[in-house]
Amino acid sequence: MKIWISDTQAPSHRLINLNCENRDNYNYLGDFDDDELTKFLLEVQADIDVLKNIKLLKYYGYIHLFIIAK
Repeated sequence: MKIWISDTQAPSHRLINLNCENRDNYNYLGDFDDDELTKFLLEVQADIDVLKNIKLLKYYGYIHLFIIAK
């Protein structure tokens, strides 16, 4: 599936928006299969629920990840 990304980083958090359609201010991330998407999500956060987020992305066409910096 083709993925576009908006990635905003601050000292306290990181906000990643993934979308299956091109949006303003989003950059093309790539054409990912489930394995590549799993690898990307685990790089973002090691303890993320990968299967849930992939299902949400496929169903809704977008996901928003809010990651708190530790």
